[in-house]
Amino acid sequence: MAENLNIKSILSPGLSNMGGSLVNKTRGDRVIWAIVIILTLASLLLVYSSTGSLAYRMSKSNESYLFKQFAFIIFGLFIIYWAHRINYTIYSRVAIILFLASVPLLIYTLAAGVELNAGSRWIKLPVINMTMQTSDLAKLALFMYLGRQLSRKQKVIKDFKKGFLPILSPVILICSLIAPANLSTAILIAGTSFILMFIGRVNTKHILATLGIAFIPIVLLVGIAISTYDKETHETKKLPGILTMGRIPTWISRVQTFYYGSNELESDKTYQVNQAKIAIAKGGILGVGPGNSEQRNFLPHSYSDFIYAIIIEEYGLFGAAFIVFIYLLFLYRCIRIYKRCPYAFGAFLALGLSFMLAIQAMANMAVNVGLFPNTGVTLPLVSMGGSSFLFTCLSIGIILSVSRNVEQQEGTQVEEIKKEIEEGMNEKDNN
Repeated sequence: MAENLNIKSILSPGLSNMGGSLVNKTRGDRVIWAIVIILTLASLLLVYSSTGSLAYRMSKSNESYLFKQFAFIIFGLFIIYWAHRINYTIYSRVAIILFLASVPLLIYTLAAGVELNAGSRWIKLPVINMTMQTSDLAKLALFMYLGRQLSRKQKVIKDFKKGFLPILSPVILICSLIAPANLSTAILIAGTSFILMFIGRVNTKHILATLGIAFIPIVLLVGIAISTYDKETHETKKLPGILTMGRIPTWISRVQTFYYGSNELESDKTYQVNQAKIAIAKGGILGVGPGNSEQRNFLPHSYSDFIYAIIIEEYGLFGAAFIVFIYLLFLYRCIRIYKRCPYAFGAFLALGLSFMLAIQAMANMAVNVGLFPNTGVTLPLVSMGGSSFLFTCLSIGIILSVSRNVEQQEGTQVEEIKKEIEEGMNEKDNN
C-alpha cells in the first residue's frame, strides 16, 4: 500500500547503501556540518532573491542563477566531504607546494590579471572558462604554511631570527603581492596572521613592533585622503603623479567616501552605501519577507558583496542577528577543536582557517552596515558562488579533517580506558 511506502522502498538498494555508506563515513564536528547546511540553504534563497536585476541585465532568468548556485553548493559539499576524509597531517606537506605555487600566480595576476569590477584580481582558467581570484588560494596556502611553521618553531618561538622571521616572512610576501590589487584582503590576512601568531606564543614585543611599522602606510593613506578632500566641492583635489599610480586613487576615494559620505548623498561614490542603508531601514525588526526585497533592483552586487543588506531587508534585525550568531558559533566550535587537538599543527591549522573565515564574515557585515569602508570581500558560504565559495568549502573541509582526527583519537582513548577497566575487574574476580 502507498501509505506503507518509505524512503528505503523507493530507493534502489544500491542508492540506499551508497547513501548510508556516505553518512557513515561523514565525521567531524556535527555542529559545523549543520552550520554549513544552514548557510548554503540561506545562500540558495538569497541568491535567487537578489539576482533579479543581474538576470535582467544579462537577459537570463533568475532560475539560471539559482541552478548555478545549486551546482556550486553540490560541488562545494563534495569538496568538504573529500577534504575532511584526508588525514590533516598530509596538509602539512601540501602547504609548502601550495605556498610556492601561489607566489608566481599572484605575480602573474598583477602582471596580466583579468579586470573585473575595476580590479585586476582574477585569472582566467583555460578549458573551463572560469575566473579565479588567486588571493583565495594564497590565503589558504598561507594559513596552512603558518600552522606548519608555528608548530615546528615552538622551541625557538621567542627568538627573533630563528622563530619570528621565518613566520613573518611568508606573511609579508603574500600580503605584498595581494595588496596592489586587493588592499582590503591583504589587511584582513595580515590581521588574522598576527592573531594566530599571538596565540602561537610569538613574542608580543615583536608583534607590536611589526604592527607599528605596518600601520605607518595606513595612517599615511588616511592622512592623504583627508588632506586632499575638498569640502566645498566634495571632490578629490588634484593628486601628485606618484599618488595616481595603480589603485591608490581608489583607496583614497574609499577612505574619503567613508569619512565624508554623509555630505555626498547624491554622489556616485556613496551610491552603494546609501542603497544598503535604505535596505537596512526598510528591513526594520522583522523584515519585508523572503523574496520581497526592493533594493535588490538598485543595490550593485546585492548577490555578493552586499548580500547582508538584503538579509536585513528581507529578514529584519532578527535575521541579521541570527547570521551573526551562526558565524560566532562556527568560530566557537573551531576554538573547541583547537583546544581538544593534541598536536600543534592541527590546532593552529583549524584556528587559522576559522579565524580567516570568521573575520572575513564580520568584515563583510561591517561594510554592509556602514562601519567599514568598502572592502569587496564576500560573505562566506552565502554570497553567490565562485572561486571564493569553493576555497571556503575547502577550508571548512580541512577544519573538519582536524575535528575527525580528534574524535578518532578520543574514541581510541575511551576504548583503551574501557579495556583497562574490564581487565581490572576480571583480575579482581579471579582473585
